[in-house]
Amino acid sequence: MTLFDPPAPLAERLRPQTTAEVVGQRHLLGPGKPLTRLLESGRLPSLILWGPPGVGKTTLARLLAGEVGAHFIQLSAVSAGVKDVRETVVEAQARRGRGQKTVLFLDEIHRFNKAQQDALLPHVESGLLTLIGATTENPSFEVNPALRSRARTLVLEPLSQDDLRGLIERALSDPRGLEGVSIEPDALNLLARLADGDARRALGTLEAAAVLANPVDGEAVTEAFGRHLPAMDKGGEDFYNLISALHKSVRGSHVDASLYWLARMLEGGADPLYVARRIVRIASEDVGLADPQALRLAIAARDTAEFLGRPEGDLALAQAVVYLALAPKSNSVYTAWKRTVRAVQEGETLPVPLHLRNAPTELMRVQGYSKSYAYYFDNLAGSFAQAYLPEGADLDLYHPGSEGWEGRVQERWRKLRAAHGEGEGADELDE
Repeated sequence: MTLFDPPAPLAERLRPQTTAEVVGQRHLLGPGKPLTRLLESGRLPSLILWGPPGVGKTTLARLLAGEVGAHFIQLSAVSAGVKDVRETVVEAQARRGRGQKTVLFLDEIHRFNKAQQDALLPHVESGLLTLIGATTENPSFEVNPALRSRARTLVLEPLSQDDLRGLIERALSDPRGLEGVSIEPDALNLLARLADGDARRALGTLEAAAVLANPVDGEAVTEAFGRHLPAMDKGGEDFYNLISALHKSVRGSHVDASLYWLARMLEGGADPLYVARRIVRIASEDVGLADPQALRLAIAARDTAEFLGRPEGDLALAQAVVYLALAPKSNSVYTAWKRTVRAVQEGETLPVPLHLRNAPTELMRVQGYSKSYAYYFDNLAGSFAQAYLPEGADLDLYHPGSEGWEGRVQERWRKLRAAHGEGEGADELDE
């Protein structure tokens, strides 16, 4: 080994050589579990391995291919294309002629477009290729249904802190690891926590920390790790899970959870203006008329976040989130609007009543436009007695909530309904 031939990274050196060395995934590899049963049968179907980074998807694919004696070809969907698939097919055909199976491991399979995924279909279906696709994204959204139906999806879980502690200790005792290096107990626990279930991150940080201190202490771990950014794929399922958790926590009036999910998103790299738009939506959709001030505050928070940028603007978003979580809730306008749009889309196109139409010309006046219109401020009772919906329209759209401002105006709403529906009660509104 020389300066120009450095050792492989620690994570690569410690890559398990057998399934018995795999850390975690006991729900797949334990006695009687799915992968154990498959290996015992001697048959390996096409698989999609779905899980976060650093949980062993590539390692598991290599080991499975080795267990069944198949030739292993690895491609990354980031850089590979249909040409690479064709070359793999040619090689697989040659090896089948010699009695050997081929496993194609396609890392980040979700990055293959539909045409590229379709190019795999006939070769997977014929059995020429056993496909093992790895993805951090939900296969239900990112993998074509035709390909997904020909592969079994297995979910890999993040490693537990106990798993990571065991892995770190193995790295310090294994001849392939960092023999001669030790780690303080507190630093071990800190590293296991910061790694967020990612074995590769844990081993990479350990390797860097060992250069800074021996025994490795908490300060070395913190310096080697750098800033802790919560895991989040900005375009993936995790991103939408987080924004959903934020929205539902605010709707459920849980202030601490609302702040936590907001911080997870912002610290994970989400666009603050995307988050701000969702906060505005919450104010409109879930707080609504229970607190009409909420929408103004949400818009102000969005403007402040845009004006100040990060991190100063984050505080305005936090203020809005706390306000909305504490606010009374009403989705009455939201549901009324959905009913209204459905009524317009599915109903007849009814004409505007003549008395509600403007009459800017003599011809229109002759035709009856604006005739007998009762002006609210001149004729209150007549204003309420006249029809406002087209003839034949029977709509019951808005129902006020009972919280906050809307709850306080329920009685007025009931009087308005009586006045408009029966022509009675208008005098009670003259307050």
